Amino acid sequence: MQVHHHALLSPAPGTQRELISLHYGRPGQGPKVYIQASLHADELPGMLVAHHLRNKLDALEAAGRIAGEIVLVPMANPIGLSQYILHGHQGRFETTSGENFNRHYPEQMLAAAAAAEGELGADAARNVAVLRRALKAAVEQSPVETELQSLRRTLMSLSCDADIVLDLHCDAQAVMHLYTDTLCWPDCEPLARYLGARVTLLAQDSGDNPFDEACSQVWWQWDRHFGGRFAIPQACLSVTVELRGGADVEHALAEADAQKLLDFLCYRGAVAGEVPALPAPVGDARPLAGSMPIKSATAGVLAFVRQPGDMVAAGEVVAHVIDPISNALTELSAPVDGLLYARESVRFVTAGMKVARIAGTEPLRSGKLLSA
Repeated sequence: MQVHHHALLSPAPGTQRELISLHYGRPGQGPKVYIQASLHADELPGMLVAHHLRNKLDALEAAGRIAGEIVLVPMANPIGLSQYILHGHQGRFETTSGENFNRHYPEQMLAAAAAAEGELGADAARNVAVLRRALKAAVEQSPVETELQSLRRTLMSLSCDADIVLDLHCDAQAVMHLYTDTLCWPDCEPLARYLGARVTLLAQDSGDNPFDEACSQVWWQWDRHFGGRFAIPQACLSVTVELRGGADVEHALAEADAQKLLDFLCYRGAVAGEVPALPAPVGDARPLAGSMPIKSATAGVLAFVRQPGDMVAAGEVVAHVIDPISNALTELSAPVDGLLYARESVRFVTAGMKVARIAGTEPLRSGKLLSA
């Protein structure tokens, strides 16, 4: 294993952060896998999974079983990791700009297309290699003006030429669930089985260029840009893995999740050995546009009456909001039939706050589909 240090743009004299990446296997000897943890720096289950992954990858490398190249970034956001306000960790948004750390990744599809077009043809494998090389060069040459932009560029440079990209996150309180590009679902379905995901939420463009889509959507964008003149497959499976809720930081869960990720990498040929049996699915894929929020019209104490993982019917009460002054109780109901897959962990809500999400089967929303 090799340890690489990536210096970020210094935000002030005497101050500089760095990103650390761990590299297993040999580039070009098989599929490239990129795994990062805690891009939202206060979402910690991924960091513990990365700890167990590192131990397992060390053993696999010692046994000569790394059949491709595996890059692990055990802590993907040194900026957010350092942001505390009154002892509260603020890891989702950069406090300088207010921007979400998982939005606005550099878009270099057109620059890479222009650089690669003269070398493209009917050979899909060669086209993939040419486009990956052009994309990596375009990302690395893109200018940055802030520390946050330099973090985004570094993460994209490490991941943009990978066959598989796994971005480890978590929700507030949730079941295991995934996000991926609609065109990636056939390749993602085995991962959902190995992880026991209750639902995989699909979108071709959810808005604001989050990290996973920045890695995967360039492939269908290139195919559309060139009008089908060249053989361009969907060459990157990029998935946001939501490792349940923020408090699910336990060794038993993390060790099991790490092993399931490696089972999938064995299935995909990045790890040598007998391929573990593909488990039966415990969930399905649904449109991200069918994920419907439950909002509270009033402020008060929030008391849930249904749990993450419950199937609910439209109109069914999911939570109560209680005004401590008037003693009024407001019922919050499911807007659609579906899976209650995530809910808030706070228990006092303000008017208009989204407190839970239901994964329905019909696409009912449009525009930007992700939360802030």
